[in-house]
Amino acid sequence: MRQWFQFPITEGEASRQAHCDLPEGTFERECGREGFFGPASHMYHRHPPTGWIDWDGPLRPRAIDTNQMPSEGLSPWDASLILFNNNLKLRVWHCDHAMGALARNGDGDEVLFIHQGSGDLFCDYGHMTFRDGDYIVLPRATSWRIEPKEPVTMLLIEASNSAYQMAERGIVGQHAVYDPAVLEYARINDTFLQQQSDHQQWKVQLKARNQLNMITYPYNPLDAQGWKGNLTAFKLNWRDIRPLMSHRYHLPPSAHTTFVADGFVICTFVPRPIESDPDALKVPFYHNNDDFDEVLFYHKGNFFSRDNIEAGMITHHPCGFSHGPHPKALAASMSSPKKETDEVAVMIDARWPLDVAPLPEGAENKDYVFSWRGNNAE
Repeated sequence: MRQWFQFPITEGEASRQAHCDLPEGTFERECGREGFFGPASHMYHRHPPTGWIDWDGPLRPRAIDTNQMPSEGLSPWDASLILFNNNLKLRVWHCDHAMGALARNGDGDEVLFIHQGSGDLFCDYGHMTFRDGDYIVLPRATSWRIEPKEPVTMLLIEASNSAYQMAERGIVGQHAVYDPAVLEYARINDTFLQQQSDHQQWKVQLKARNQLNMITYPYNPLDAQGWKGNLTAFKLNWRDIRPLMSHRYHLPPSAHTTFVADGFVICTFVPRPIESDPDALKVPFYHNNDDFDEVLFYHKGNFFSRDNIEAGMITHHPCGFSHGPHPKALAASMSSPKKETDEVAVMIDARWPLDVAPLPEGAENKDYVFSWRGNNAE
């Protein structure tokens, strides 16, 4: 088993406790490994770590407005890739009609995060209703379709090499963050049985090895009369997540982990009380997460650590450089009377670098890299 070298050292002026009681006039930066689980050091800088005035090169923080992505397409496989690597693929799909064919992902397990809309989902395992804020987890090679009750926008998160699992809860126990009893699974109910038909052809669009295959049945293949086992499609709404909190310490993003897959994790930021200790940081700390790319999908609310971010946008912070709150957010956190956050966001931490797919004109805010410029003012 690998063993990190462990020898805590203090040099110069430093806080005794991370994210609290910073030396006067300094800005804290966490240099960490393995996504906040490995060794780390905390630097105390005279200037903000994000105080750059210029940036030249392709590896940069990016902001992508998925509201500007093309919305046409009859199938989720028509949705354009946004970010991807060998373990993970991100797409956003808009659907305002009942799917005329079934979708099946032979390349990996799928999470559908419902950003907008509501409707019914039918799959091999049965039927479930869904609404905005639902995570729907579909095992690899599950056939599925949706019938929207109102236009639906969803974030599709494909785990290419593993199944989704729950995060370890450690000392807080198995019922913390969300009790597994709140999970709802697909049911074989009257609604499911009524949609079965032996008199209509159905097509299954199978995505496998990143190619599409069309399989035609002379009947609806979603015709299960029953099943048993512990593999199924299920859903979790962010409203059922009760976040871990500390009133005296700003917890790292890893405390908000919702699902784990090979090579990445999905975290959910939901409304929570703001730290009440006057000497504790109240916004995400500056950090170098030097083993992970960090992606945020903004679902709803006031995104208190970012300027000019709207619902439906994605930010991508590649590993290898410092990032943290924007200048106005940092200043406001020190004097704001707000007692709680009201943001909801999905975060994906990817262990291996993510590539950005070709984007349509206008989808990316190419000046996002300069959005920290105010940080160099003292």
